[in-house]
Amino acid sequence: MMPSERFHPDLVAGVRAAGPILVGILPFALVTGITAIGAGLTIGEAIGMSLVVFAGASQLAAIDLIGSNAPFLVVVGTAVVINVRMVMYSASLAPYLQACSLRMRGVAAYVLTDQAYAASVAEYETNDGRARLPYYLGIAFSLWVVWQIGTALGAVLGAGVPDALGLEFALPLVFLALLLPAMKDTGTTAAGLVGGAVALAVATVGVPLNLDLPIAAASGVAAGVVVDAWGET
Repeated sequence: MMPSERFHPDLVAGVRAAGPILVGILPFALVTGITAIGAGLTIGEAIGMSLVVFAGASQLAAIDLIGSNAPFLVVVGTAVVINVRMVMYSASLAPYLQACSLRMRGVAAYVLTDQAYAASVAEYETNDGRARLPYYLGIAFSLWVVWQIGTALGAVLGAGVPDALGLEFALPLVFLALLLPAMKDTGTTAAGLVGGAVALAVATVGVPLNLDLPIAAASGVAAGVVVDAWGET
């Protein structure tokens, strides 16, 4: 029996569909692990954070704030603001998974990412015969596994980088690499531009408690919501 025959065919189809996405995910995972070490986390803490949080953009933001000695509530609040889009993803995905048990929906929520959501919904809308949960989990867990491996390897690599070299350059580059492909329409473009402009402004002026990133993130999200709502009227 072939290994693929031991699993649900739609689970295997999801894993295969995730293949091209994984090529782009791995470099970000590596840099996330590296920057976590640069921010002062241990290898164990970097891996543990990736296991618990599993959210690229908010992980990077939290790492930046931790490296700046921001208060705990600021770190958590920033991560929540950045991840608020997951509420909308969940609401959109829920009708496809309504037949699943509460436990499995909880698992699906834990591994929810932008890429898993977009790829799964696109398949559901064009292929009514696709088993919903197996296909979604095939994509989502493939991303999860590669992200965990990548951040662990990055943390190990980061621990071997001499302090004199510094790793401060990596985080801004990753944010740019994440931001530019995401600016696909007027809403996301407005969010990116407003968030970036506000970030520069508050960094220049200076705000207490390392609130510059949370303010920029909230401003970007608000701008995106307003522009999207304006476009629907």
